[in-house]
Amino acid sequence: MNASGAAEEAFVDLRDVTRTVLLPDDQELHILRGVDLQVRIGDHTAIVGRSGCGKSTLLNILGLLDVPTSGTMIFDGTPVGKLRNNTRAKVRGASIGFIFQQFNLLPGRTALENVVTPLMYGSRKEFWGRNAIGMEMLERVGLGARAGTQPHMLSGGEQQRVAIARALVRRPRLILADEPTGALDVETGQAVMDLLDTIATESGAALVTITHDLNVAARARTRYRLDAGVLSPTDTVATSAALVAVGA
Repeated sequence: MNASGAAEEAFVDLRDVTRTVLLPDDQELHILRGVDLQVRIGDHTAIVGRSGCGKSTLLNILGLLDVPTSGTMIFDGTPVGKLRNNTRAKVRGASIGFIFQQFNLLPGRTALENVVTPLMYGSRKEFWGRNAIGMEMLERVGLGARAGTQPHMLSGGEQQRVAIARALVRRPRLILADEPTGALDVETGQAVMDLLDTIATESGAALVTITHDLNVAARARTRYRLDAGVLSPTDTVATSAALVAVGA
């Protein structure tokens, strides 16, 4: 394959993916239904939908925390169904960065200690160089001077920036952001998304944002609506209507 063809190949490719769980009464709950989704390196994709539509389940599958019940998923050229659990965990740690609505920072640890946590499980070079690497990421998100500060002494926007630095410290190729501005005011949320967009673009990573926020979704180049487990692409106008429909 030539260089341009390689660039067009999806880094994450879901084809007819379903996720079904068996309830205690032996009834099947269909959470995802025939999902098709292709995410390429450098993409910014937004997925919107109401609570209970399957967004968290889709995020878990994209993040290699869960596997489809049926269908196929290719991650960086490898069928996920062929990966053992420990292999999936290694790929997840090296290739995927997670950013959550509630930050999930470790209490009692400094900003730097939080950021370097993923490096404790990285390569020998990452482990021994973790403080320098962590400081570089904190500087990049504008918090170098707050490296020794614990989370409870940081504002919400600062905590989210620490969480972004932690998610990106191993330079993942896929960033999954789950309602990244949900716990922030509008102005701070915009600043955080500016930062996330900039860093993702500079690093060439694929960014997938799961959100109900119209302004956050509008930043993405590719947009989808998830409704009752069915994923549908939508253009700019349709996205606005979809977001209004789900009560954004």
